[in-house]
Amino acid sequence: MRTKLTLGGLALSLAVLSACRQDMHDQPKYVPLRPSDFFADGRSARPIAEGTVARGHLNDDKLFYTGKGADGRPSQEFPMPVTKALLLRGEQRYNIYCTPCHDRTGNGNGMIVRRGYRRPPTYHSDRLRQQPNGYLYDVITNGFGAMPDYAAQVQPADRWAIVAYIRALQLSQQASINDVPPEARNQLGGAK
Repeated sequence: MRTKLTLGGLALSLAVLSACRQDMHDQPKYVPLRPSDFFADGRSARPIAEGTVARGHLNDDKLFYTGKGADGRPSQEFPMPVTKALLLRGEQRYNIYCTPCHDRTGNGNGMIVRRGYRRPPTYHSDRLRQQPNGYLYDVITNGFGAMPDYAAQVQPADRWAIVAYIRALQLSQQASINDVPPEARNQLGGAK
């Protein structure tokens, strides 16, 4: 019995000690940003190859990702068709991200403004109605004045949806009965 215990203990010791190798710990490697004699430029970190694009970040559609046209100026064009679904998505995103400051009508009287935050300009001013769509997209993306950027919170397609909804808000405050198709006027209730 004693011999069996001794052999068992010896086998267990050999199994435990066989895992105590330092090969993985002592392997040749470079710690980030440490110098290297191996490469001619003396750096261990290799530069990214020219033309490399991070996965999911090709962003080759300049209008879609920046709001700017080929000339580098804000564009009046939308990079996608403005549909009812896009406007509904824009309304939803606008109500989440924009109404605290701009309120639901775009007049700039949101809840945080009523609590002392700086009032943003109304979307219904001539200055903002005349700005290209790409300008509004850029302001959502990069911020402007007291407005922070929303690039991290709002995806590019949703930014365009918000711009389309802002344009609908602007139109709603400036429209006359003549802008309504004759066959839809009876739905307005009393307006002729």
